[in-house]
Amino acid sequence: MKIDHIVVNVDEKYQKNNSIIENIRKTGLFYEPKKGKCTNGFKASNIWIGNEYFEMINILKPRGGGWVSEWTDRFNQGHRGMICLMLDIESIELLYENLTKKGIEISQPNWLEFKWFFNLFTRKMPWKNAYLPFFEKVPFQIGFQQLKDEKTRDFMNQYAIPNSRDNGISGINEIIISGEFSDTDFKLLQSIFDLTESDNNTINILLNSKQKLIFNKSNNYSVIVKTESSLNTSMVIENIKIIC
Repeated sequence: MKIDHIVVNVDEKYQKNNSIIENIRKTGLFYEPKKGKCTNGFKASNIWIGNEYFEMINILKPRGGGWVSEWTDRFNQGHRGMICLMLDIESIELLYENLTKKGIEISQPNWLEFKWFFNLFTRKMPWKNAYLPFFEKVPFQIGFQQLKDEKTRDFMNQYAIPNSRDNGISGINEIIISGEFSDTDFKLLQSIFDLTESDNNTINILLNSKQKLIFNKSNNYSVIVKTESSLNTSMVIENIKIIC
């Protein structure tokens, strides 16, 4: 299991304001907001960092144009920032089986689909997703993703451009998430992930790829993403501070 990408609800300024776009680029993060999937209801723009990326979503119309309905609803209610942390996994069906046996709620794994061109066409993506429920008071959820096969992964890597690894930023190695996590939230995390260290206020999760997730109890919801980098820069996108 490893970090795949972070889904972020963003205002349109992160996709249209030239000054903000240039500030992102100045940190060493390659960013071309004109690239990325879109429909008449949403626009995605990606910041690729090695094999990981930020998927920044702006909702163009209230119904979202085929985007994930619950994320769209929260966007319309004013949510900005990380809405989902997606983790790459080898067998999503096995994960689903194991978690349901433990009594943990998780959605049925399904191929990701979205409609486009006035809902006349459906695009089916070559990966399956499943999601945990949203945390009780922290407005994001954890999702799991399994690609169809390695051929699909190789094909997708061709589209992971422009990639910040060309600027010496080779990947995401740590994510620190702070928020009003409950004791129930912490018990859920400890039931899902094997390699954890914890106290009353913090849980450290070591993923198989030696990436780390840290969950802190705090009154404010914020995210820090640390990258493997030869640079020494940082910037903020919505509620996420990216440290290169």
